[in-house]
Amino acid sequence: MNGKDDFMATARGFMQSRIVLSAAELDLFTKIDDSWDSAEKIAAKFGWDKRALERLMDCLVTFGLLKKKGKIYSLTEEGAVYSAKNAESSLPMLLHMKRLWETWSGLTDIIKRGPDSESKPPVPMDMDVRKAFIGAMHAIGKNLSEQIAASLDLSAYRSLLDIGGASGTYTSAFLKRNPKLRGVLFDLPDVVSMARERLSSEGLLERVDLVAGDFYTDELPKGCDLALLSAIIHQNGYKQNVELFEKIYRALAPGGMLLIRDHIMNEERTFPPQGALFAVNMLVNTRAGDTYTFKEVEEALVQAGFKEPRLLRSGEKMDCVVGAVKPK
Repeated sequence: MNGKDDFMATARGFMQSRIVLSAAELDLFTKIDDSWDSAEKIAAKFGWDKRALERLMDCLVTFGLLKKKGKIYSLTEEGAVYSAKNAESSLPMLLHMKRLWETWSGLTDIIKRGPDSESKPPVPMDMDVRKAFIGAMHAIGKNLSEQIAASLDLSAYRSLLDIGGASGTYTSAFLKRNPKLRGVLFDLPDVVSMARERLSSEGLLERVDLVAGDFYTDELPKGCDLALLSAIIHQNGYKQNVELFEKIYRALAPGGMLLIRDHIMNEERTFPPQGALFAVNMLVNTRAGDTYTFKEVEEALVQAGFKEPRLLRSGEKMDCVVGAVKPK
């Protein structure tokens, strides 16, 4: 296949995406898991069009997500992870991608007129959207969090402040890797309840204080000697990040370190490729969010009072880590 064919395959990729996202929106994988095993039965039960549903399910067979024998469909191992009945379901990630489908559809207009600064909140505000987002981030972040925790020597630190820590994916990974470390997870009240459930199930709740608040409007819990901003700075404009860094500076103990996990771009802003793509994702989904170069992050940290900004880890999967120290 030549380069032109490769590019056209990419351009047609939206067709496969739409089929999988529609299946997720219909909760089709869960319905099949519940023994609704034919398009005819499912269509009759839920009042859907049988032929349209069958065509969609046949495509899911070709994608390797379903199996078909006669008129009977069943989940493959790959498809089973998108059932809500699966304990490690990735359905929330698909539902989040369905929302991104809607926002990305406005990209052409955004290029013409610029982002709509009035209508887009910096974070998902609808409860169902937020739950799907948090679930998606845990599904894609669990393994990466463990890899990052293993790559950093945090043995000198005793208390971690996880800012916007969601359901505790990184708090969990850091505490498991560092048995002497305690945690403070700070996030919105409804998110903290998700963190309580997850950390309890992992036997870590006794080592973590859960504090509800909004890091855009509230001061942060004080006294920790280590702070983590994991996948946060990309949703902010540069000025917002400076203000957040200043808030973290005030909260950290003297000599404490701030860790920032995110895409860190090269000076041309073309590498890593996923970071360039994610910058467009922020363009269509936030007021001023972006991906940043190390120089931009360094300047913002120094402006907030931090010293010795360093790139502690580089990578292509939003696994870069920048560290900076609050002077003693």
